[in-house]
Amino acid sequence: MFDHIGFDVRDRKRSKIFYEQALAAIGSKVQFDSDEWNMTGFGIERPQFWILQGQPKNGDDEVHVCFAAKNRAAVDAFYAAALSAGGRDNGKPGLRPEYHANYYGAFVFDPDGNNIEACCHGPE
Repeated sequence: MFDHIGFDVRDRKRSKIFYEQALAAIGSKVQFDSDEWNMTGFGIERPQFWILQGQPKNGDDEVHVCFAAKNRAAVDAFYAAALSAGGRDNGKPGLRPEYHANYYGAFVFDPDGNNIEACCHGPE
């Protein structure tokens, strides 16, 4: 759970396309987009996840973000959509019993190498 989170990306337009496709699978869409401020906010009811055109990353400052999904099917859909949008696998959808018995998650690297996850905590 989070109120909002944001981080710098190398190419906001490229990252916007990636996140539009990947996050649509869990019901999120662009809620705010500004070329003037060089930022895009995504969310379901309001922007909670922001990407900002910032300084080039040096590869040592990876960010981890986990998005809540309604169920396991949504986690699977997120993973497939993220890969289709150019993400790289960092953990196929599946149970993660080391977290807890019903923790079901999937992990991808976004275009900037950030570790992006979707998970659900229910039995289905």
